[in-house]
Amino acid sequence: MMQSTLRQRRRERTLPIVHATDALYTRPQLTLLSQEQCQRLHEASCQILERTGFRVYHPPALALLRQAGAQVDGDLVRVPREMVDAAIASAPRSFNLYRRGGEEIACILDGEHVYFGPGSDTLRYLDPRTGQRRDFTMADLADCLRVVDALPELAFAMSIGIPRDVPTERYFRYQFSAMIRYTTKPSVVVCNDLADIEAITAMAAAVAGGMQALAERPTFLMYTEPTTPLSHALEAVDKLLFCARHRIPVTHSPAPMIGGTAPITIAGAVALGNAEMLSGLVMHQLTNPGAPFLYGHGVHHLDMKEMISVYGAPEFQLARIMAAEMGRFYKLPVWGYSAHSDSAVLDEQAAIDAQFSIQTALLARTNLNHDVGYLEAGLANSPEYMVLANELIGMNRAFVQGVQFDEEALALDVIHEVGPGGQFLSHDHTMRHWRELWTPKLFDRQRLEPWLEKGGKTMRQRVREATLEILESHQVPPLPANVDAEIEYILKQ
Repeated sequence: MMQSTLRQRRRERTLPIVHATDALYTRPQLTLLSQEQCQRLHEASCQILERTGFRVYHPPALALLRQAGAQVDGDLVRVPREMVDAAIASAPRSFNLYRRGGEEIACILDGEHVYFGPGSDTLRYLDPRTGQRRDFTMADLADCLRVVDALPELAFAMSIGIPRDVPTERYFRYQFSAMIRYTTKPSVVVCNDLADIEAITAMAAAVAGGMQALAERPTFLMYTEPTTPLSHALEAVDKLLFCARHRIPVTHSPAPMIGGTAPITIAGAVALGNAEMLSGLVMHQLTNPGAPFLYGHGVHHLDMKEMISVYGAPEFQLARIMAAEMGRFYKLPVWGYSAHSDSAVLDEQAAIDAQFSIQTALLARTNLNHDVGYLEAGLANSPEYMVLANELIGMNRAFVQGVQFDEEALALDVIHEVGPGGQFLSHDHTMRHWRELWTPKLFDRQRLEPWLEKGGKTMRQRVREATLEILESHQVPPLPANVDAEIEYILKQ
């Protein structure tokens, strides 16, 4: 029965998803893998899981896997393909993330919609007020999160930086308290262990109105990782299974490093990362079939000259496309990366890296794309970089939307009315449609003389001014006093 269900899902994958307005638009396409190649990658990952196996340092998970039919030898687990296929078949095709309070959907994770947000846990803050590079404080996190809240193209928040003015052993909890205080957008959460996720969930439930309300309308997604190659730490599995039990959305996303912790070839690294992700999905769905799970892997590129992991690489983007296409093959929404750079500062390299990754994410349709604002390969964050990325995302969305292609758009009657030598500026057709063209907020389209007359500000200057304006003016609605007090109580436990 399980195999027939999976075969049916695979047949459905060949049918395009059609939205109500799709017939009016022709859109640019980006593809890399055929259905046969997706199947080959799936077979390769299943072979890894069945022949090589993976290590699980979590006794209850080992017992769960053994009971389900896996071969368990100490902490080494080998799972048959049937268990993998069953996990894929039981995982939901879509789920939603909600804004604070749970009344408004913020992200529809259905494999088609594309959203962007910042990353987590950078070490250094690029202060837009002073230009200094320094450690983060809680006040800096508040500033960054208000920037996220203000930018329309950023749909979710992450912790962004590591605050140094709170207890080190509990800083993940303080990060989350900042996320729910300084933005109403949903959060993607990183934390250390089971105690952290329990405290974070208690805070989220306090805001949502209880655990049942949080499960029905989740306002955060948990990010956790296996350890490449092919290992699952106790703490990572604790978090994964906690989320499954409580129906908190989760991504258990590996980060294989090409040439370091993964094969030097992209296909081999993706096969490995896919296997690691599937092994986590098996444990997750065995715990609670149908619990929400976000597919994904972060196959990175090890620069053989510098011997560091990098973001600004074509190999990284090729792996992102492969992840998107494997997610569609499995009918699961996909975790992604975007608007990040290896550059240490906000410069031309950073802008180029952001444009490349944003356009790739939108064309490939990776659904929840994090790390917006990362510089220095994730060691630093710049709120100004997030403001620049917001502009680039808007521009690229307009490009990916494509071209309206119907009788109204072809405008043959309008062309006939205007005729040779006429003008279209004052025509009703122009009045109806000119607002559909993308209008930049930061890019300057003036010619030289008027640009100089208005101060001759560079893009870098305009980005900084826009960031400072948000920091000075944007306010987030406060939490109710009793809820805020409960969060403080949880933080002090």
